[in-house]
Amino acid sequence: MLKEILSWVKTIALAIALALFINTCIIVNATVPTGSMENTIMPNDRIIALRLTYLFGSPDRGDIAVFKYPDDESLLYVKRVIGLPGETVEIVDGKVYIDGSNEPLEDIYIKETAYGSYGPYTVPEGHYFMMGDNRNESLDSRYWVNTYVDEDKMLGKVYLRYWPGIKFIK
Repeated sequence: MLKEILSWVKTIALAIALALFINTCIIVNATVPTGSMENTIMPNDRIIALRLTYLFGSPDRGDIAVFKYPDDESLLYVKRVIGLPGETVEIVDGKVYIDGSNEPLEDIYIKETAYGSYGPYTVPEGHYFMMGDNRNESLDSRYWVNTYVDEDKMLGKVYLRYWPGIKFIK
């Protein structure tokens, strides 16, 4: 009887240790509380981001990332990477321009026609400029006191929504 109880305790302890390891070293499990990423990710969707992506490489423009919010690092945010280190980002009439390009970014994932003009913002080395896909309703780099996300605060790239229903995120 004691052997069986110890066996169960070991199994439960191993399962807890494995879950903690996976959640702190391999994935970020998060809930998206707002509509700032609509229609890509909806409010209350549960997502998984892979920490290993940014352990072995840097974020790319267009990645959806989970990161520590620069104005309150106790909060996790989910936004899309728009500006890379060393780039200048300017938003004119809702269109995003990088480094003074004559052609705006192709924003195929945004919910509706964006409006407003912001910037220019020169992204410091080792930092990123982030925006939500629902540009007109997203509190993102354009509005934060600490405008840029430090690369060390980028926790993982979002790959999967698992609630409600499974959906791979691009």
